[in-house]
Amino acid sequence: MTARQPTVSVLLEPGWERGSLVEDVRRGLGSQPRTLPPKWLYDEVGSQLFDQITTLPDYYPTEAERAILRTHASDIAARTDATTLIELGSGTSDKTRLLIEALRAEGRLHRFVAVDVSEATLRQAAARLASTYPGLEVQALVGDFTLHLGHLPEGGRRMVAFLGGTIGNFYREERAAFLGALADHLAGGDWFLLGTDLVKSADRLIAAYDDPDGVTERFVGNALAVLNRDLGADFDLGAFSYVPLWDSRMQRMDLRLRAETPQRVRLPGAGLEIDLAMGEEIRVEISTKFLPDQIDDELVAAGFSVAGRWTDTDGDYAVTLARRE
Repeated sequence: MTARQPTVSVLLEPGWERGSLVEDVRRGLGSQPRTLPPKWLYDEVGSQLFDQITTLPDYYPTEAERAILRTHASDIAARTDATTLIELGSGTSDKTRLLIEALRAEGRLHRFVAVDVSEATLRQAAARLASTYPGLEVQALVGDFTLHLGHLPEGGRRMVAFLGGTIGNFYREERAAFLGALADHLAGGDWFLLGTDLVKSADRLIAAYDDPDGVTERFVGNALAVLNRDLGADFDLGAFSYVPLWDSRMQRMDLRLRAETPQRVRLPGAGLEIDLAMGEEIRVEISTKFLPDQIDDELVAAGFSVAGRWTDTDGDYAVTLARRE
């Protein structure tokens, strides 16, 4: 069977990235407490560092999720009647191939839609998938899934996959808004597959985010290098220490950079100048960990019903299947 050519739709306006970065920096660094959205960690250098993190012995989420899909993708596929699989934040769609193959084995999958902000990555991944699965309609949407849910293609029975534990990078109110918006753009009977990291001991969590070789520290610190490069900022990269904290009240890892000396930082590309006190911290990323009941409650509040859940053998990670009411 001849492979079908993938279609690529670009939803982002030219120059969106710089404009979005400036807006995020003004809002996050220009207020207290100071924050930076984690999406700016993933430039080329940051993406390479994160790939290294996923192979570290104490960093379990990536392989735990892969193991769940490897073991249970056929069960997940059998419980749904999906004819379209949509992946939010798809990247290379590496793990998602396990779902594609399971859904194709059920004989119902006709279309795969990948959504991500990186056009180059999407085009490469879409071409590979179209070549690997002849007859499968492959579409790529170059967009921000927090902004472009209204552009998800309609028709057939859809299953939206949101994997990688990315939902944990949202604050509680952001999760509620995102899940509610997703539910609003799905039809009754559509499916949602969600990957979430689970609550566990503080020691294990801190070990997962504070490796002895400092890869995670370089990854988080790269956020300031991005601002120096793209906004002409003058952060002294050596004047910050990496602080990974477990917040037991909010049940999340909190990854911060702490200023070790007082400093005035100029960010001319954002029209911003800030004074950092010694010991002041910039929150770069959170990673919320969930209890199963909490996952259920947040999904139900958004308009979903829970249809199934699978965990890895150690019970570290969960993949939950829900249906739009």
